[in-house]
Amino acid sequence: MKLELRNISKSFGEKEVLKYISFSAESGKAFGLLGRNGAGKTTTIRILMHVFPADNGAIFLDGKPMDRQEVQIGYLPEERGLYPKKKIIDQLVYFSQLKGLSRADAIRSIDYWLDRLKMTEYRNKRLDTLSKGNQQKIQLITAIAHDPQIVILDEPFSGLDPVNAMLLKDVVKEEIAKGKIVLFSSHQMSYIEEFCDSIAILNGGQVVLRGDLHDIKRNYVRDRLIVRSEHMEKILSDLGDCCDRREEGDLIIRLASTEDKQAMMRTLTEKYDIDEIKVFEPSLNDIFVEYAEQQN
Repeated sequence: MKLELRNISKSFGEKEVLKYISFSAESGKAFGLLGRNGAGKTTTIRILMHVFPADNGAIFLDGKPMDRQEVQIGYLPEERGLYPKKKIIDQLVYFSQLKGLSRADAIRSIDYWLDRLKMTEYRNKRLDTLSKGNQQKIQLITAIAHDPQIVILDEPFSGLDPVNAMLLKDVVKEEIAKGKIVLFSSHQMSYIEEFCDSIAILNGGQVVLRGDLHDIKRNYVRDRLIVRSEHMEKILSDLGDCCDRREEGDLIIRLASTEDKQAMMRTLTEKYDIDEIKVFEPSLNDIFVEYAEQQN
């Protein structure tokens, strides 16, 4: 499947929240929808889920206007939307039936996911007796128990300890491997970088960067080197202003031109005992800061 948003715009009163945005996501891959608070991510997700319509533009699935009666969407919101005083099994069944499952199929699927997420012991407990992380796992079950074709995860790792985060990572990878379209919205760039093949960065209601993450990184000017050596202080002293120590502990060397790359590498390896040398490639966090800070 291929999901496409084409020229979507949305205003609330005088405020133009989305300004003709377009991007696409494919099944069997994860897509990262990024932006600062207020950039338009939530509005985009709500239009995709048909909470309200776009003013202009359309959403397509495999080249045809998306029929929301034919496509199941699972949504994990950043803010939990469950009932704290209700038993977990009762509300999970309720939400699954709203998504079209019979009661028997809902219970079968829910019990599978409770076991998969190591939550079976809480099946008949009230939600408000659970920790924040375990509540997040119950919220996840509401998003995937009905086996949707499109899964939208908004800050999915919020409140999870490292063990539960690893468990959720495995579940997400399984959903991707099943050929589903998985959309991530998160400020935790390390998770986006780990899962997502493609991204779109929103700023001021516009898409300011989109595409394959690997290609985006490769297209940056490759005029800096990362160096790790036992002779860091000597290299810093010899190279002067073109060399700085990074927080990571290694050195970054700025080249006058990309054509100087091989010569500098050769000079460094001949003159110093070098443990590691490579071309600097920006992290997704670096890219996000650059584009999210731009003013439109």
